[in-house]
Amino acid sequence: MTITAPPTGFGYADLRPLMSEMTGDEKHSFAATSTLDVLWVLYDQVLSVDPQRLDDPDRDRFLLSKGHGPMAFYAVLAARGFLDPAELPRFGEFDSRLGFHPDRVLVPGVEIGSGSLGHGLSLGLGVALGLRAQGRDRPRVVVLVGDAELDEGSNHEAIHVAGRWGLGRLTTVVVDNRSSSTGWPGGIADRFAREGWVTHTVDGRDHAALHQALTDTHPDRPLAVVAEVETEELS
Repeated sequence: MTITAPPTGFGYADLRPLMSEMTGDEKHSFAATSTLDVLWVLYDQVLSVDPQRLDDPDRDRFLLSKGHGPMAFYAVLAARGFLDPAELPRFGEFDSRLGFHPDRVLVPGVEIGSGSLGHGLSLGLGVALGLRAQGRDRPRVVVLVGDAELDEGSNHEAIHVAGRWGLGRLTTVVVDNRSSSTGWPGGIADRFAREGWVTHTVDGRDHAALHQALTDTHPDRPLAVVAEVETEELS
């Protein structure tokens, strides 16, 4: 169940105009836009989060491991009431809290500092285990990674452990724009399925398909959703 955030007047159609307010990191514009639809579906329809209750111990945790090019993330946070949209034009400035990599200390609603690729899934595993140890069985932990991040070995240790330990509150979303250096025999979803994860591969721009996949949780099996996006992005 999603906790309804206070109305902001912004919807999905406003996200790209909000992103256009942020300049200076154009080299990562595709990295940002490739995540846009997944982020919107998560924050609009799936995650139980509330900008008025940032420290709620029973909130869902969203970890953006694909932290380079966070413009889409900031736009969604602004649209959902976590940020003042007036802050967006100051993205990347010296005294702005909106850096080129998200900072959990500075930005409301950000759970981890990220940008150095390959760490988010292991952190998400730790968060899920911590919540389990506390007896909190309601919050979900959702980690968004890029397909190229899976070249980093620590991800596969996390995939292995989460599957074997049945962390049903952990979800990994892999935004697949076919940028991995090596790829995976059988595809990305197969890599997770072999370790016991429930898996879905969907069109990363299809909101209905994303929602259906992201809500197919199981109590004793983690969930992996591969969101395939185009390799060339419109400006």
